Amino acid sequence: MPLRREGFSARRSFWYGQLSGLVEPVAAVIGAAAVIIATPILPYALAFAAGAMIFVVIEEVIPESQHNGNADAATAGAMIGFVVMMILDVGLG
Repeated sequence: MPLRREGFSARRSFWYGQLSGLVEPVAAVIGAAAVIIATPILPYALAFAAGAMIFVVIEEVIPESQHNGNADAATAGAMIGFVVMMILDVGLG
């Protein structure tokens, strides 16, 4: 539709749309192969990502939440969030 709106004919717009979809099967095969190859390191990669997320929260979010007199509410929210996360972790395995 964007090509049609730009003045391309319906046939040419359809053809370009089909050409743009040709890369999807190739990319799907490459992605599936990457997942198969990366399966052994997946736990380590996910652990690294989780550590990076925790670092960002501790470094940026928690100090920012303590400004403007919200220290008590921010601390209570962090504690409640941690308790809920632990309950879900133990409950869901």
